[in-house]
Amino acid sequence: MPPGREDDARAFYVAVCGMTELPKPAELAKRGGAWFASGGVHLHLGVEPAFRASAKAHPALRCADLDALLARLRAAGHAAREDDDVPGTRRAFVSDPFGNRIELIAD
Repeated sequence: MPPGREDDARAFYVAVCGMTELPKPAELAKRGGAWFASGGVHLHLGVEPAFRASAKAHPALRCADLDALLARLRAAGHAAREDDDVPGTRRAFVSDPFGNRIELIAD
């Protein structure tokens, strides 16, 4: 993530996606970024001064209620695109506030 955008990360990952922010160890907190968790998934966002979003490589996250998450994302102004390219798998793609691609898979 770009420097100084931790509040944007919290607004997306906590307020919209429903994740919990985890405290970073003091030494790592000095570097910026933010850590989040949901269920058994931990997502660590580090800061890069010359940040470039990942439009291809991405995490795939399982969602207990994909419909509800897609509704929250869209209501918050995030474009979410459903995809049916994988038979038998319901999934969608969204970008975080920094342009990183995230795949969402229905449980």
